Amino acid sequence: MVKICCIGAGYVGGPTMAVIALKCPSIEVVVVDISVSRITAWNSDQLPIYEPGLEQIVKQCRGKNLFFNTDVEKHVSEADIIFVSVNTPTKTRGLGAGKAADLTYWESAARMIANVSTSNKIVVEKSTVPVKTAEAIEKILAFNSKGINYQILSNPEFLAEGTAIQDLFNPDRVLIGGRETPDGQRAIQALKHVYAHWVPEDKIITTNLWSAELSKLAANAFLAQRISSVNAMSALCEATGADVAQVSDAVGKDTRIGPKFLTASVGFGGSCFQKDILNLVYICECNGLPEVANYWKQVIKVNDHQKNRFVNRVVSSMFNTVSGKKIAILGFAFKKDTGDTRETPAIDVCKGLLGDKARLSIYDPQVTEDQIQRDLSSNKFDWDHPVHLQPMSPNTVKQVSIAWDAYEATKESHGICILTEWDEFKSLDFQRIFDNMQKPAFVFDGRNIVDVKKLRDIGFIVYSIGKPLDPWLKDMPAVA
Repeated sequence: MVKICCIGAGYVGGPTMAVIALKCPSIEVVVVDISVSRITAWNSDQLPIYEPGLEQIVKQCRGKNLFFNTDVEKHVSEADIIFVSVNTPTKTRGLGAGKAADLTYWESAARMIANVSTSNKIVVEKSTVPVKTAEAIEKILAFNSKGINYQILSNPEFLAEGTAIQDLFNPDRVLIGGRETPDGQRAIQALKHVYAHWVPEDKIITTNLWSAELSKLAANAFLAQRISSVNAMSALCEATGADVAQVSDAVGKDTRIGPKFLTASVGFGGSCFQKDILNLVYICECNGLPEVANYWKQVIKVNDHQKNRFVNRVVSSMFNTVSGKKIAILGFAFKKDTGDTRETPAIDVCKGLLGDKARLSIYDPQVTEDQIQRDLSSNKFDWDHPVHLQPMSPNTVKQVSIAWDAYEATKESHGICILTEWDEFKSLDFQRIFDNMQKPAFVFDGRNIVDVKKLRDIGFIVYSIGKPLDPWLKDMPAVA
């Protein structure tokens, strides 16, 4: 029986291994992690992450050919194929701080593999890593090999939160990169055989190591670039009276461009886009390509500008001060149908408003009060380190309160900021909300989900990203 071990029981490792176990009943799959609380959760009825369909798969396979364990060394030593899915946070100090990936956890995993292995291994990069990481890992393993043959493969994940299980069941492509040697090609075929249990062969792409590593960074950079492109257009639309939704629709009808990722918003978030672009920038700089690095830097600059522009619009609209005013924040997750707050635009928007001494009342149907307070009191990039290395009890931000529902959050508020596109926000009773707010009552829609005409008829002053400006706002330009 082939044995697979995955180091790291997070957003990538857990769902990926669950689906492999489901589709390959003849393969034993063990997910290992040093976090006792995380493994305990995977073995309980309350899984540590929420993904539609994941719970059913785990319950079906757990205890048969899917196992979650904290005995990392035992299961690594017994495995034929080892997936490494550990955190690769952005460095916060030292060489490459603020851009380069911190490979501390990856290196320690590689050294542990070398220490405990007694048979030949295929080691698979599943985390998003910088180009040439495989080369560094190969060196660590080779210098500690004790005669054991290691083959390194790159098998980047292309999952979107909220649809991860569907993405795994029916992927656009599975990418496997390896060495162009006989041993390297045999390793590629071994991993290809695993995926071939359910993925059509024409969707399994094989490349060299460096192409596979770079393809992941490039895919996220291209997607983020589209969002920054339409967000840049949204600023121009507001200045000229054009409607960004109409512009996006017209542009997306061009089959060479297509309609996806052309929705203007307060900015992109999530665990990958910014981190991967910063990584790409650093790699370009290290390879003497400053012009290329600056091109990709601009994608993040536009994203930051969009968040700043939103905050400035809120402040300038409300008589140039929000000091002491209650602002309702509807939505804190980086997108709907997830409780994930990593790099969510809501953090920067809230910090911007708090900097102007606003009082915030925050409501999100999936994000806990502890998580919101942690995010608003943490330093940049802290979120990407393992939970047990983060501050245990977050500082409480005094100007922030957490509400049980949207109506409580908006009561007696001066303005509302919609920062996540939760479906429930589209069907709120805005007349009831208006009646319980201070006047003039403002709505700042960072996701373009409300019926602007309906809200204006009720009496709201409404700002929607990239839409023709409310007459009230035309006399109050947002200062970038």
